[in-house]
Amino acid sequence: MIYDRGDAVVQLGLIGLGKMGGNMAERLRRAGHEIVGYDRSPGKRDVDSLPALVEALAAPRVVWVMVPAGDPTRQTVEELAGLLQPGDVIIDGGNSKYTDDQVHDVMCREKGIGYIDAGVSGGVWGLENGYALMVGGTKEDVAKAQPIFDALKPPAPHDESGQPMPGAGFVHAGPVGAGHFSKMVHNGIEYALMQAYGEGYELLAAVDLVEDVPGVIASWTQGTVIRSWLLDLLVRALDEDPDLDRITGYAEDSGEGRWTVEQAIENAVPVPTIAASLFARFSSRQDDSPTMKAVAALRNQFGGHAVRAVQAQEAERPA
Repeated sequence: MIYDRGDAVVQLGLIGLGKMGGNMAERLRRAGHEIVGYDRSPGKRDVDSLPALVEALAAPRVVWVMVPAGDPTRQTVEELAGLLQPGDVIIDGGNSKYTDDQVHDVMCREKGIGYIDAGVSGGVWGLENGYALMVGGTKEDVAKAQPIFDALKPPAPHDESGQPMPGAGFVHAGPVGAGHFSKMVHNGIEYALMQAYGEGYELLAAVDLVEDVPGVIASWTQGTVIRSWLLDLLVRALDEDPDLDRITGYAEDSGEGRWTVEQAIENAVPVPTIAASLFARFSSRQDDSPTMKAVAALRNQFGGHAVRAVQAQEAERPA
């Protein structure tokens, strides 16, 4: 079989078949592409090793890495760089830091291997709705993978005349690093939006005046300036758990929010809203805030204000 990157059928090696990678593989297969998948889990993979994956692909190869950022991605890219040939292309579709991409690009270029960093947004809904893609790399390398990007991105919206609108869901953002830098900023904005929706929910729920808090939030999804997919997901969450009693208010951060704030500091760009949303996540992990203990102690010292003493729990202590 001939795999023509200017036609319908393209081969892709895909490493990492978890929630995102597995759905991406399925979306690409539905579009008519041939996917050779590898995962550490034997039940998901088509081949049982990276050498076998490379062997199964026709040159020039395109291999998409969809594993956790950091050491797992670094180790996978390094191994692939030792297996692939000049003219092949590696795509990192995880949430790597953009500076890691630049290091990987130098290593790959020395071997004649192309490198693309692809910021991917869409989560578990991407299989049906498509994935927003922000990619960095040379024009030549991006062109080799363009049929893959076209199959993964959402269908293009149309203007009033019925013509498809260019650019929707995909952007070649710039050289290597630009894709993940763009995704980093995207996720920083996401932090701030989620924090704002969460604060609005809490204020609505704190007053007796509003009797249908989920209904109010659902009403915002149509016709308002704050409607969004994130708001739709909050409505869905409240429909499943109206008082959010089934979960705790503990929120992790996956790195991109921190990196966004770091870059804002480095470039002297004020991002107070994004920074506050990141720090709010840190606060969510504290059972008893040392900062507020210090504040309470200071109020007691200078003004004699009452403090709440820690209750001894003798019954829980070992004898």
